[in-house]
Amino acid sequence: MHEYRTHTCGELRAEHVGETVRLSGWVHRKRDHGNLLFIDLRDHYGLTQCVIENDSDIFHIAEGARTESVLRITGEVVARSEETVNPSLDTGMVEVRIRDIEVLSAASELPMPVFGDVNYPEDIRLRYRYLDLRREKLHQNIMLRSKVIASIRARMQEQGFTEFQTPILTASSPEGARDFLVPSRLHPGKFYALPQAPQQFKQLIMVAGFDRYFQIAPCFRDEDARADRSPGEFYQLDMEMSFVTQEDVFAAIEPVLEGIFREFSDKKVTPAPFPRIPFREAMLKYGSDKPDLRIPIEIADVTEAFAGGGFGLFSRAIEGGSVVRAIPAPGAGSRARSFFDKMNDWARSTGAAGLGYIIFDQDGVAKGPIAKNLEDERIAALCKAAGIGPGDGVFFACGKEKEAAELAGAARLRIGEELGLREEGVFKFCWIVDFPLYEFNEEEQKIDFSHNPFSMPQGGMEALESRDPLDILGYQYDIVCNGVELSSGAIRNHRPDIMLKAFEIAGYDQAEVEEKFSGMLNAFRYGAPPHGGLAPGIDRIVMLLADEPNIREVTLFPMNQQAQDLMMGAPAEASPRQLRELSLRLVLPEAVKPE
Repeated sequence: MHEYRTHTCGELRAEHVGETVRLSGWVHRKRDHGNLLFIDLRDHYGLTQCVIENDSDIFHIAEGARTESVLRITGEVVARSEETVNPSLDTGMVEVRIRDIEVLSAASELPMPVFGDVNYPEDIRLRYRYLDLRREKLHQNIMLRSKVIASIRARMQEQGFTEFQTPILTASSPEGARDFLVPSRLHPGKFYALPQAPQQFKQLIMVAGFDRYFQIAPCFRDEDARADRSPGEFYQLDMEMSFVTQEDVFAAIEPVLEGIFREFSDKKVTPAPFPRIPFREAMLKYGSDKPDLRIPIEIADVTEAFAGGGFGLFSRAIEGGSVVRAIPAPGAGSRARSFFDKMNDWARSTGAAGLGYIIFDQDGVAKGPIAKNLEDERIAALCKAAGIGPGDGVFFACGKEKEAAELAGAARLRIGEELGLREEGVFKFCWIVDFPLYEFNEEEQKIDFSHNPFSMPQGGMEALESRDPLDILGYQYDIVCNGVELSSGAIRNHRPDIMLKAFEIAGYDQAEVEEKFSGMLNAFRYGAPPHGGLAPGIDRIVMLLADEPNIREVTLFPMNQQAQDLMMGAPAEASPRQLRELSLRLVLPEAVKPE
C-alpha cells in the first residue's frame, strides 16, 4: 500500500465498497454524534466522509485533531445507509471506517475558517492566502483559470499561432502607465523596466518574419487597483499577426473567445461574427465605449427638440454649445414620482447638475416640470427620437457632448438595474471600431493622440496630409463583453514616414520620435509587413466566467488595494548592502522617513 494514499478524497464510489484504502488530506469538518465521530477529509480532488467509534483505541487521535490538520487515514470503504446518502457529494454513497489514523501535520488555531462561506476582511484573507485558497469557491476559480489558459493555448495553436516568450527586463516606455523600474548592478545609475505589455517586442517578432505570435504574457504597471484591475501585475493573451486587415484579426480571435465562453459557461454567447459598433455611435447610443448590451436601452440625441423651445434651462444651455441626451425608461410611467426624484438625486451625487425627466401616463399624457414648459410638437419629436410612448418615462442629460454622454451612459446602466431590464444568463460581445486617432487637449490647447499613437490611420498618409486631424479615424478596436473591456487592439502603423507624420500632427518633432522609438523605427526601415493584433485580459475573462465582481477572486496571490503583498511582506526595505551593490542611495519623502 502507498505510504500516503491509494485513492484521492474525491475518488471513492459504490464499486469500492469492501476495499481497504488509504487517504491523506485536511480535516475539513468534524461532527461528534456521541458514540461516533465523523471526519470530512478533504484534498484537491474532493471530500470523503470518514467515521470512527468512540471505543476505538485510536479514537483520541481523531478527537484531538484540529480542523485543517493533515491526516493519513486507513480503513474499509462501506456503503452509507439509504437515509445518510449525500447526493450532492461525489463520494456521498460511501464512507471510510477508520482503522488507523496518523496526524501528518497538526494545525494551529485558525485565523479564519476554511469551512463555510463567511466573508472575511481583505487583509485577513490576503495575509493567510494559503488558507483562503483552500476554500471551495476560490479553489474552483483558480482551477477554472488554469483550464481557461490551457484551452486558449490549444485554440490559438489550432489556428496556426506559435507561442514565444518576450523579455521581462527591458527598456522604459515613454507612453502609457507608470513603469516598474529595476536598478542595474552592472550599469550603475541605469534601470531596466518591467514590460507594461510586450507591445514593441511582438511587433518586432512580425518584422523578424514570424507570421502568427501569441503568449500568455505577464504585464506590469504601477497603477492604482480597481475591481477589474490588479495593482502591479496581470496577464493577457497577447497576439499579433502579419499581412492582415482589421477583419482578419477579428476572424482569428472571435472563435477563440466564443469557444472559451461556451466551453466554460452555460450562458448564451454572442455567435461570431460579433457586432461592430463605431466609437461615435457607441458614445451616442450607450454613453460609453464599453457598452453593456444586456440592457436594451438606447440613448437618443434630442438637442433639436429642445433648441429654442419653452424649457429655458435646456434651450439656453444649447445656445452655449451643450447637447441634450434622452435616456428612455421603458415602463417607468407607472412608477411613483419618488423613483424619478431618486434618479435625479443620484445624478447630483455624481457631481452632475441633475437629470431632467418626463413621465408619460398610460394615456400618453406628459407630466413633470419639463413637460409643463415644452410645446406639444417638441414632446412628440423627442418621443419619436427616443422611441418612447404611453406608460414610459424618459430622463435627460444636458451638458457639453463628453459630459452629457458620460452622465447619460451611467444613467442608462442605473435605469436598467432599477427597472430590472438587464438580460441575465448571457455573454454579449461587441467590437468598438473607428476610434478617432486624435482629440483636442483642452488643458494644453493642442491636438493629441486619443487612443493609440501606433495605430495606422484610416486613409494612410493621404488622410494625415489632407484631412482635419479631428476627423481622422484609426484602425483601432476594442472588444467588449457585458460592459467589460477585454482588450484594445489595432492594425499597426508599420511605415516610418506615416508614423513620423502622425506624431508631427500631435506636436512631436522627428528628433524626439527617433529618440523615443528608435528601436521600432529602425526595424521598420528594413522592411516591415502590415500587421496587427490585440491582447484580451486573462484575469477579466476568468472574472466574467466565474461571475466574480473582483479580480482578486480569480488571482492566485493578489496584492491589496495599496499594492502590498501582506503574506510575503512586499514591498520591503532593501538592506544597506543591497543598496551599495546597486549604487543607490535613498532620498525618502519626509512623511515616510524613519524616526
